Amino acid sequence: MTDIYRTWVRDTGLDGFRIDTAKHVNMEFWERFSPALRGYAAQQGNKRFFMFGEVYSGEPSFTSRYSTRGAMNATLDFPFQEAARSFGGGTADASRLARLYAGDDYHTDADGNASSLPTFLGNHDMGRIGRFVTQDNPGAPDSELLRRDLLAHELMYLTRGQPVVYYGDEQGFTGKGGDQDARASMFASKTESYLSDDLIGTDSTHAKDNFVPTHPLYRGISALAALRDAHPALADGAQIERLVSGGVYAFSRIDATRQVEYLVAVNNAEQPATASVPTFSAGAAFTKVYGEGAAALTTGTDTKLALTVPALSAVVYKAPARLAAPGPPPRPSRSPCRAPRSGAPPRTAGSRSSRPCPAPASTRSPSPPRSATAPGGRSAPTTPPTPPPRVAPSGSSTTCAASRRARRCRTRPW
Repeated sequence: MTDIYRTWVRDTGLDGFRIDTAKHVNMEFWERFSPALRGYAAQQGNKRFFMFGEVYSGEPSFTSRYSTRGAMNATLDFPFQEAARSFGGGTADASRLARLYAGDDYHTDADGNASSLPTFLGNHDMGRIGRFVTQDNPGAPDSELLRRDLLAHELMYLTRGQPVVYYGDEQGFTGKGGDQDARASMFASKTESYLSDDLIGTDSTHAKDNFVPTHPLYRGISALAALRDAHPALADGAQIERLVSGGVYAFSRIDATRQVEYLVAVNNAEQPATASVPTFSAGAAFTKVYGEGAAALTTGTDTKLALTVPALSAVVYKAPARLAAPGPPPRPSRSPCRAPRSGAPPRTAGSRSSRPCPAPASTRSPSPPRSATAPGGRSAPTTPPTPPPRVAPSGSSTTCAASRRARRCRTRPW
């Protein structure tokens, strides 16, 4: 089997493989097959050869095994599809997205992470995103279905991963189900079951060719692709969760090279939502690069950006400059010493208290003088003799006040 696929790599120069039904093959096979193919492609000069498998599961802890253990580059991101469908369709709030991205660490290994995952919204087996939003919102007008369909695509293009658009989704195709019901052609069809489909965002049907670049979904998806090209941080920058509140999910994207923060917020509610979203910069004028809203917004002294996200929409704001260099780490501080109260129990090693003051001079044991050899072989003191300790008069007490620079004692009468 390995030799057959090596032949394809050698003779065609292809860039990668999509591996169908990978979870139905023993993991031991992938542990040998994947490194052999990727290594062979590298020997042929293609060090970016990409292999991803179809592992139909909504659990990142399971799908990730085929890259971290099975040595594929990635797997189709079925967990994303499930979460994006629920969020776009309005059956789940922002916490569903938070749960999804909390599982991204499952995909991290020596040569890959969740950013490599091909993300998608529907396919030839399960059905189309147009059908899903229609199912989740029975009786909704076409204008709402169009916005929900585009919201799901906004989420796919603005978050980590590699977006994959299923052909026809940009023309508002819906279908009646999965498998064959989601495979209508883009040229005019004579298949009876396709002709009754109700397409989103258009009055067209499958009885006509559907290669329409003015379709609102075509224009919307094209704008998102151009946005990622113009702002690489939205394609492969780090993704930092900022806010999870009702229908609003907000996050930052920052790439390692430019280190400029982009703030992204999506809203799946049917009304606008206002939010105060943390950023890395105080007093920074953020500029809108996508969506409807104020052209510029400035963060407060608490680094938060107050913004409004339109209903069923996304907005993206860009910081004015790269992140400030981190300052020096704080210096550890020592708590001031504190003299023990009269009659107080002794402090133990585990007690959370300030350090004890050094013993006052009146109670310290004098150190024996050091000696040096004087002329004639006699021993002579090198330091003056210690004076006798001060003794408090009868009927008085001695207390000590200590500071970092000096200690002093005073005597007071009872």
